[in-house]
Amino acid sequence: MGEAIVFYGLSAFILGFAVLVISTRNTVHSVLFLVASFLFVAMLYVLLGAEFLAVIQVLVYAGGIVVLYLFVVMLVNLKRAPETHQDPRRQTRLGVAVAGAVLAEFLAIIVYSSTNPSAPAVLAAGEVIEGGNVEQVGWLLYTNYLIPFELASILLLVAMVGAIVLAQREL
Repeated sequence: MGEAIVFYGLSAFILGFAVLVISTRNTVHSVLFLVASFLFVAMLYVLLGAEFLAVIQVLVYAGGIVVLYLFVVMLVNLKRAPETHQDPRRQTRLGVAVAGAVLAEFLAIIVYSSTNPSAPAVLAAGEVIEGGNVEQVGWLLYTNYLIPFELASILLLVAMVGAIVLAQREL
């Protein structure tokens, strides 16, 4: 009963901070609310017994990603008026095609996951993986969830290349 109360309390805080992230006008405050949301998600991981994921949540998201967001917020001039002209190099059809391809990949992952239910973390001989949840996460990530993991890495690579292209003024 007590764990359920803590779970629902943490969930309410996460949802509350998520609403504040998108409703706050000040971008720095929005990023700080995002940090608070990430920290409450880490607390939820601790409650669920996934200490490794909680530490990764704090280090990667609440640490690295939010610092990156703050650098972007501080470097981009948000007070400037939006540009009035359209870029003649904009390729809308290509963007729609790429978005459709990403949607098709997500649908393929959903269909693949629904037709091939993932087996529990069990070795071929039938014995359960020994060790902490780090070994279990690694085992599942590189066996049952290898295709979604690789698709996510390709998606991140495409996003990184797109950000580099957008950052350059001249091609």
